[in-house]
Amino acid sequence: MPHNFPSALAFGLDHARGLISGKDTLLLTGAGISTDSGIPDYRGAGRVQKHPLTFDQFMGSPAHQARYWARSYVGWNRIVSAEPNRGHIALAKAEQAGKIFQIITQNVDGLHQKAGASKVLELHGRLDTVVCTQCGDLVNRSELDLRIAQLNPNFVQDPNAQASPDGDAEIEVDEGFQVPSCGVCGGSYKPDVVFFGEQIPRHRVAQAEAAVEAAGALVVAGSSLSVNSGLRLVKRAKERFIPVVIVNLGETKADSLADVRLNVSTSLALPELFNV
Repeated sequence: MPHNFPSALAFGLDHARGLISGKDTLLLTGAGISTDSGIPDYRGAGRVQKHPLTFDQFMGSPAHQARYWARSYVGWNRIVSAEPNRGHIALAKAEQAGKIFQIITQNVDGLHQKAGASKVLELHGRLDTVVCTQCGDLVNRSELDLRIAQLNPNFVQDPNAQASPDGDAEIEVDEGFQVPSCGVCGGSYKPDVVFFGEQIPRHRVAQAEAAVEAAGALVVAGSSLSVNSGLRLVKRAKERFIPVVIVNLGETKADSLADVRLNVSTSLALPELFNV
């Protein structure tokens, strides 16, 4: 059912539709598209005020690793139980209808695929996969949780703990928390996601850049573009003189580059933008 938008916003949506209609439209999505699924972001409404763990901190300290996995063991339930919202579903329908040709997401929650999208490049990886930092062995997150539970039988999960965007929770961690080691080489596990300060795998960067080169229009949904990996893609789109539409609650670092800037929830705007 069409939403009753204020006239200025309705005009902006109509203009944006005209700019992307009939073009190979690329989507770049960020944490803001998942807030209506109950996953908070760092910078927008519902944000959790904290400094995320960096790659160097995680790799340089077993204590940091134990703290991360204890908090993630609690917070993971929020991620795995989250359901796609209208924004995710709209993009999946638009992809299936041939209105968009690729989704690049900075999110690690898997909600685009859960909504039915298949052409998704996960720039920063996924939380439901865990990788050994030494041998590269991959395990499913649910398997790791079973091992954590076996090692820490007296650890009590607090269902009311405040969740964080990266899938952990705001809890105090006992020094005795035990972390499983790799079953192949005995190394340390980390979630198969790009931590703050970690480099995105080059092949993913190349895929994202190739998508921008092939696109006829770019829509940014739910990202403040504070991370350079996303901002670079928008700047390249403008260098190619293709239309750029930004849908985000709050300012972004690329507002001056947008042909249309829509300050509205992605859950409301995306179904209207793609008429799905």
